Amino acid sequence: MKILVINAGSSSCKYQLIEMETKKVLCSGLAERIGQPMGKLTHKIHPDAPDENKIVREAQFPTHVEAMELVISLLLDPAIGVIKDKNEIYAIGHRVLHGGETITEPVLVDAHVKEVIKENFLLGPLHNPANLMGIEVAEKLFPGVPNVAVFDTEFGTSLPPAGYMYALPYEMYTDLKIRRYGFHGTSHKYIARKTAEFLNKDSSKLRSITMHLGNGSSMTCVKDGKCFDTSMGLTPLEGLIMGTRCGSIDPAIVPFIEEKKGYTPAQADEIMNKKSGLLGICGYTDMRDVHAEADKGNERAKLAVEMLVRSIRKTLGAYIFLLDGDVDAIVFTAGIGENDEIVRSMVCHNLESMGIKLDEEENARRKPGARVISAPESKIKVLVIPTNEELEIAEATKKVIEKKKG
Repeated sequence: MKILVINAGSSSCKYQLIEMETKKVLCSGLAERIGQPMGKLTHKIHPDAPDENKIVREAQFPTHVEAMELVISLLLDPAIGVIKDKNEIYAIGHRVLHGGETITEPVLVDAHVKEVIKENFLLGPLHNPANLMGIEVAEKLFPGVPNVAVFDTEFGTSLPPAGYMYALPYEMYTDLKIRRYGFHGTSHKYIARKTAEFLNKDSSKLRSITMHLGNGSSMTCVKDGKCFDTSMGLTPLEGLIMGTRCGSIDPAIVPFIEEKKGYTPAQADEIMNKKSGLLGICGYTDMRDVHAEADKGNERAKLAVEMLVRSIRKTLGAYIFLLDGDVDAIVFTAGIGENDEIVRSMVCHNLESMGIKLDEEENARRKPGARVISAPESKIKVLVIPTNEELEIAEATKKVIEKKKG
């Protein structure tokens, strides 16, 4: 059984074709610069193989249709293709950002689902229109193949009212649906499931804290296997310091800089989302560069690391309290979480009184797969578990289709 996973952006489209029996990625790729004078497609056959299996093609992609037509031609290519017929694709799973409060689980795409995606354009203006476009392109190019929408906000729909409401006039919620939705939900859901499996624990009893740390970062508090709190809010801007996002700040800063600098709301939004975070503090977004600069004595790079770690530790402490101190594990995942032993060490430093003690030697080792990096005497286990959002989408897609078929 082969499932195609699509993540369509406004000018890009990522994809993976996964063989579900073995969980093997048959191929993956990224189409970029859609709608620009010249587009680029990077297609990798058997992603675990060496880089010589990477194919780069430049062509004009006026729309997503032309980009996906090139992808299909590579999938079917007699020499390098991984399928012989489009009908070998069992289903297509789409990453969709926002389902609002209406859709709370992965669903088979129909007219109603597409209308819900449209209704949430206001809440996901950069992503939802592109996600819907990806669905419509797939419907056109893969006639008869079922499409499933997997929403990034789904995991956050289990938040209790005290967790998702903001202390604004109540009509801001009823009229505008302003509330905390949470994002990176597909990753957090996958990690919660894998954490329960790793600990050999009933997922319905899992109490954990997941740290999805990358260019975009978020944390989720998991209680009884469900999302109980999450750091991102109405948009992905709230919460931790990120690569280019400022994270949580005093809201009064926004009108202040608009008044003093003469910025429009759109300009202020661009500053907070694209020019802040690590980039705004030290000029770098890649933590490898930030660490290298800090090692050279760059004080702003050191400050950026300290600010990032501080924002993580503040949220970690809050979540331990929300779980009444009863925590099975804290889990690091995503680019920084999986690969940055310095950040992990700084986050867990001197937390023995809270039941967290790192095994520094184990933390410093680079190993594939899920692993424990806490000391044997640590009351709360500290884990590193690689995330796999595409596989989570594929498995959710398979489950929806099989349920539909009975």
